[in-house]
Parts: sequence; structure tokens; C-alpha cells
Amino acid sequence: MASVKVLTVAGKPKGSVELDDGVFGIQPNVPVMHQVVTAQLAARRAGTHSTLTRAEARGGGRKPFKQKGTGNARAGSTRSPHWVGGGVAHGPKPRSYAQRTPKKMVRLALHSALSDRASEGKVLVVDSWGWETPRTKDAVAALEALKLDGRVLLVLQRSEVAVARSFRNLRHVQVLEVGELNAYDVLCNDVVVFSKATLPVAEPIGKTARRQAAAAEENPDAAPAEDAAPAEDAAPAEDAAPAEDAAPAEADDVEEADEEETS
Repeated sequence: MASVKVLTVAGKPKGSVELDDGVFGIQPNVPVMHQVVTAQLAARRAGTHSTLTRAEARGGGRKPFKQKGTGNARAGSTRSPHWVGGGVAHGPKPRSYAQRTPKKMVRLALHSALSDRASEGKVLVVDSWGWETPRTKDAVAALEALKLDGRVLLVLQRSEVAVARSFRNLRHVQVLEVGELNAYDVLCNDVVVFSKATLPVAEPIGKTARRQAAAAEENPDAAPAEDAAPAEDAAPAEDAAPAEDAAPAEADDVEEADEEETS
């Protein structure tokens, strides 16, 4: 695992933290990032565009002139697409631009983007912000102390309202909650700043996560297999007395009775 220094708001080092290889150490998958970002931008479109067809345009119910004898091309309506003021042929109508993107693909795109930033040394971890009152001057001083240049993506917890309000007036800083982190915003910014509380780790999703959750619910107190006593510690079976060596008591009594009768 790669490790990064943990800094305070004043820019002083305060230990280090290990970055999860499943999030920050994979090979970036460029085609997946492209597909996920394209789908995210497409989903932003409202899709409310609409044009009037010749049936929806107002007017044009009367034939403009007779069919023959005028020398003009025959026409049945003044709202035909080739007439000025007519309807639009094959124009856009309201529709949804949303694309279905699997959860695993979205997760892979995010991890690829974070791994790309981590490989360039553009991932920063702050110990904690610790601000009770929002103040933009404190935010500017923190950026200068941390030596952050370019566009900065700040990942915060939902409870850190004062920190979010301190940075929201800065044009080159984008503030996101940890649950809103996505590949597009990571790629749009030069530096990603986490705190210890918001640093992501790889978690199983899909069938693997459901399988693990179901197993935990069924056996909450079950000990792992490696903690169980090995079978070789048990007493070997050969130490036990064999059953065939034991003389049956009933057989001896029968033999004695036969001898007395013969005598």
C-alpha cells in the first residue's frame, strides 16, 4: 500500500496514512471512465426541447390556392416544412438522455480517477479541520499553508457545515460530501483533499456484498475457521481397545454349562 503524509490545517506533518490499493492503486481504465462521464453528463440534460410539427403549427387549414392553373407548385397547406412559418420536420421532442450504467462500472471509474490522481501525487490527507465558525479567511490561509494550486476538490462529511461554508466562496475550490464523490468531479480538479474520516476504502458490492451480509446475519457469533482446534490434536483412534479382543461374558457361561452336562 502507498502511504501519504497527514497534514494539519497549518501545513505541519502529523504522521502518515496508508492508501487502500483497491481505491488508489489500480490501473486506470480510460474507456470505463469515458463511458461513465459521458453518461453522467447526458443525465444532466433536461431533455425538454420541443418543436412544432406541421400538425401542431397554428393555421394552414385551408388550401392556399387551387391545384392547377396558377403555375405554382401544388400545395395543400401553408404549414408544410418547406414553407416559411411552417412546421419542423424530424425536429427534437422531449425525451430522456439518461443512460443505464452498472454500479460496478461507476465504482471502477471512480477508483480509476482516484488512482490517476494518487499516481501523480495529487491526493492530500488532512488530519481534521476543526472549525466551528465559517470564515473564508481561514480557508484561504489553509490553502496557502497546504500549498495547494489549481482547482481543488474538497471531500467533507455532512456534519462539517462550517468548513463547507468557509470554502464555498472560493471559485477554484469545489466542495463535495463523501457520498457524492464521483469520477467526473475528480477528473475536473487538479488536487483531491480528504480528511481521515472521509478517506475511502474498497468495499465489496453486488453479489459479494450481499453474500457477506447474509453470512454475517446467519452466524453473527461464529468463530472463523482458523480459530477452531485442528483435527490432528484429537486422540488417535488406534489407542482405543479393539472390540474383537474383548471376550463376551455370555459365551463363557454357555461353555461352562455344556461341560457340566457332559460330566
